[in-house]
Amino acid sequence: MRIIGITIPNEKHLDIGLTVLYGIGLSRARKILDEVNIPYTKKAKEITPDEENQIRKIVEELKIEGNLKREISANIKRLKDIKAYRGVRHTRKMPVRGQRTKTNSRTVRGNVRKTMSSGRKKVEKK
Repeated sequence: MRIIGITIPNEKHLDIGLTVLYGIGLSRARKILDEVNIPYTKKAKEITPDEENQIRKIVEELKIEGNLKREISANIKRLKDIKAYRGVRHTRKMPVRGQRTKTNSRTVRGNVRKTMSSGRKKVEKK
């Protein structure tokens, strides 16, 4: 089964399989399946072409994949342009939502520390 050029896994339950699409999480996938009256445990290979078309019709109305990514990046760009606090944090590649930065956020800041060794130099064997 393919929706908007993305293959839905055949072996997974439909509610999990639909989460492959960017912008569709588990709760949204279950709402879609409730609208079409398909049980969550049904697999993608078991659905009929009619059910597949109903799912495709609902999914195409939603803002997902490229359109959603474009909107998110436009929102971040707007915050940067108006020099809002959140925009400045994005620019500096720091946590945006109030997380602490003294000890955590190493990956965001690029400050990855390795565990410390004993400090002794290794002795060469003869």
